[in-house]
Amino acid sequence: MVLLSGTLFAVSAVNSEGTDLRAGRYTDLASLVQAEADSYEELRSRVADLTAQVTDLSAQVGSRDVKRVQERIEDLRDPAGLTPREGEGLRITLSDSPLQADDTDQPTKWLIVHQQDIQAVVNAMWRGGASAVTVQGQRIVSTTGIKCEANSVTLQGVPYPAPYVIEAVGDPTALAASVQTDPYLAFYRAQSIQEDIQIGWDMVEDEVEAPAYDGLLDLSYAEPIEPTA
Repeated sequence: MVLLSGTLFAVSAVNSEGTDLRAGRYTDLASLVQAEADSYEELRSRVADLTAQVTDLSAQVGSRDVKRVQERIEDLRDPAGLTPREGEGLRITLSDSPLQADDTDQPTKWLIVHQQDIQAVVNAMWRGGASAVTVQGQRIVSTTGIKCEANSVTLQGVPYPAPYVIEAVGDPTALAASVQTDPYLAFYRAQSIQEDIQIGWDMVEDEVEAPAYDGLLDLSYAEPIEPTA
């Protein structure tokens, strides 16, 4: 055994040429420990920075600048459509014609309600001084999109079939005057009483309830790619 052990020591000494045969493992471990230490130090520094920012912002909560911003936000909530509205107003209902393509020689496109028809009514309501407008009970805001898809209209990502009910809170007389003097809607109303078209149109004064807008408020937009040389 002594002879065998001595032989192994001799072989190891020759192969290592005076160095540690397993030094690589210790070196790798040391590098790993150093990397983890650096990562920890970076995170600790980040936590310290964020803590300082939180402390700074917390100290400003009661400042006059913050109060002015908060008051400005409250002032804009109503015109932005984020508060409910109710009162006297106008209700207009647009519906597809009861006629089928085989019942008339008129183009099929004139027998159904399109997005531009709804948009024309909404725009006329705004021009008439409406303080709030809804379509199918959904509050219309500056970012609302009205889009035709097949035989339905998509409003804020939700498809709705006809008939389309557009309501506005405001002076009924002023709203009706704005609608009646709109050239596009004048043509639409003329088609509604045309026997071979009969596109649906109904306008009445009534009490209107417009709920607050409860959709997404974040905006997504594209950014141009910088041209490369």
